[in-house]
Amino acid sequence: MTEKTTGASYAAAGVDIEAGDRAVELMKEWVKKTQRPEVLGGLGGFAGLFDASALKRYERPLLASATDGVGTKVDIARQLGVYDTIGHDLVAMVMDDIVVCGAEPLFMTDYICVGKVHPERVAAIVKGIAEGCVLAGCALVGGETAEHPGLLGPDDFDVAGAGTGVVEYDRLLGADRIRTGDAVIAMASSGLHSNGYSLVRHVLFDRAGMSLDQHVEELGRTLGEELLEPTKIYSLDCMALTRTAEVHAYSHITGGGLAANLARVIPDHLHATVDRSTWTPGAIFDLVGKAGQVEQLELEKTLNMGVGMMAVVPQESVDVALTALADRGVDAWVAGEILDRGDHAEGATLTGSYEA
Repeated sequence: MTEKTTGASYAAAGVDIEAGDRAVELMKEWVKKTQRPEVLGGLGGFAGLFDASALKRYERPLLASATDGVGTKVDIARQLGVYDTIGHDLVAMVMDDIVVCGAEPLFMTDYICVGKVHPERVAAIVKGIAEGCVLAGCALVGGETAEHPGLLGPDDFDVAGAGTGVVEYDRLLGADRIRTGDAVIAMASSGLHSNGYSLVRHVLFDRAGMSLDQHVEELGRTLGEELLEPTKIYSLDCMALTRTAEVHAYSHITGGGLAANLARVIPDHLHATVDRSTWTPGAIFDLVGKAGQVEQLELEKTLNMGVGMMAVVPQESVDVALTALADRGVDAWVAGEILDRGDHAEGATLTGSYEA
């Protein structure tokens, strides 16, 4: 008598559809918290719907879009088993790119890729994304959770997102508005944010032999708590500043560091100079530098060094801008100015030494 063979199935291949359905049910309450009046339908459709008639109030609306992830910071979340903050990082990386041109964040979608669907874990990730969307003023209109057994380990995951915003054509911010004599205002970061973690992990774990549960006196908490600190979301702060003061440009300080990102919004005939002596980078930057004997210029082209967003404003708007940011609880200061390009090859440079 021949033994009966069992046919192949999706579940046997490692994909659990029922777990995916449960994850969707668990995340619905968090997605609902992000809804704006323009959002139609609920979670679970094939596409998110946003009522574009809301754009009729614009004379010439420009749609701004961006997409990003959070890099190897997800491995810190995985190791610590903390999944409800990484979504803040994702929203910040996407929506703070969009607000740079003066656009109002409208909606976002996410993509979560996992080795195995753990419904509660996926729901925690979406909870963080939803909370981040609330902080950015945008709606989370949909997303995708993909299970990739065999490619990712059971506890491995990654996240990515895409967002859309809108700005009136004649209110578009950027290089065309910047003038000689403008001031450069720096806004403090909450820490490393979501860039440079490949360097940070190599230095602190591989070279210095540190552990995530290790209490670090100069940080005042464990290394894991410091590394998982969510990226600050500046979207609503930037929008409020644009309504209050004249702003010529913003620069989101992400991968590539402060000077390279600021240079992206500086016109070819001008140059931005930023004075290091106007602030003291947080302890985590000094820790990474010393632990890995990383040269200062290497740190500066990899990490944000304590500045997460910069605004370029005319000198007459400086006081109003600083007051507006302070009223919103944003630590900000004048860090530099705009000069003629002269002999400078780069669009922006750092000068002086950090204040001890």
